[in-house]
Amino acid sequence: MRRREFITLLAVAWPLAARAQQGGKVWRIGLLSGASREGGSANYDAFLQGMRELGYAEGRDFILEARFAGGRYERFPELAAELVRLDVDVLVTGTAVSRKT
Repeated sequence: MRRREFITLLAVAWPLAARAQQGGKVWRIGLLSGASREGGSANYDAFLQGMRELGYAEGRDFILEARFAGGRYERFPELAAELVRLDVDVLVTGTAVSRKT
């Protein structure tokens, strides 16, 4: 996923209500990736960069709870349930797009 596509996903996914709320709340964002931690690091870093570009700082405005399936997509329900138990405010996920040439 390209960085700009990831930032666009973030802009769409971020709840409009969250932007309208008063300051002070630290939002908890759940990030669910099908990749391994190492393989998903580019998207993870792009997500954090996109948040910075939007004016949000990790620790001040949000806490990122990331879970990585390591290519084992059958783990998605378990990992998603864990994020739900953590009471995340928004859950962001994505998968790689396969293109036929």
